[in-house]
Amino acid sequence: MMKRVKRFLERYLSIPYKITRIQEALGRIEQRQTLSVTNFRDSEFRVFSQWGEDGIIQYLLNRVKINKKIFIEFGVEDYQEANTRFLLTNDQWSGLVIDGSKDNIENVKKDPIYWASNLKAVECFITKDNIDELITTNGIKGEIGILSVDIDGNDYWVWNAIESISPAIIISEYNSHFGPHAEVTIPYDPDFYRDKNHFSKIYYGASISLLNSLANKKGYTLVASNAVGNNIFFVRNDLLNNLEAISPEEAYHKAEFREYHDENGNLTFDDFDTRLRKIMHLPVYNYKNDSIVSLKEVIEISLDK
Repeated sequence: MMKRVKRFLERYLSIPYKITRIQEALGRIEQRQTLSVTNFRDSEFRVFSQWGEDGIIQYLLNRVKINKKIFIEFGVEDYQEANTRFLLTNDQWSGLVIDGSKDNIENVKKDPIYWASNLKAVECFITKDNIDELITTNGIKGEIGILSVDIDGNDYWVWNAIESISPAIIISEYNSHFGPHAEVTIPYDPDFYRDKNHFSKIYYGASISLLNSLANKKGYTLVASNAVGNNIFFVRNDLLNNLEAISPEEAYHKAEFREYHDENGNLTFDDFDTRLRKIMHLPVYNYKNDSIVSLKEVIEISLDK
């Protein structure tokens, strides 16, 4: 009886591992299909990414020469859902992941992926003042393959402060509630935490146009976006090949996901314009005028797309 119970528990505990292997196998099939795709909009699939980022990344890797298969991703939580995990397991990249939660980083290190791959996980709350040193002290500088920026807050300010690396591809989250035209971001706050700074949980990050302007300044071109309306992809100008540039307006999508919370912490499922109206009074940094204004001063309440 004890032996049967032991065998049952072993089989039961192996289920998550087997599911992961199935995910990876299906991802490899999807990956092969991106070889024949001619438009990034048809390339989306997800293995470990939250939405279709895995597919867009594979689409870009088929077209961008990567000299060093190294990535950096921050804001990864426990790394079960991430933009770079499929790269690690399928393409044998190496990388650095950073999260501000001790529990999250401990869970990453307990994951079998940690001993089976060349991955380093670091606990640190990222600010614009510590990010560059954080990267270099962990042994990374110069040319790398991918930088993924998603910290639900000071994304623009942190990316702007990075000077120690030159990624081939940069993935950045944008806040579609800030519209396709305005160049705005939350005002910099080194202690910004999305869940605490506003109950809605949709007041964070930067607009797509501001991130595009920053990318242009750093020598990158916007080439892709995901259909759900939160991530954009830039390629360094010297590696563009035949990739076509797209404008922020072309890349922009209203967020399909509904994550607005009310004052009591309840998810409301409000539509886009209703969500937007509820945060219009909040302050944003307006890049064009170098000033702090309310969101309603810089965007239209009804958007075209």
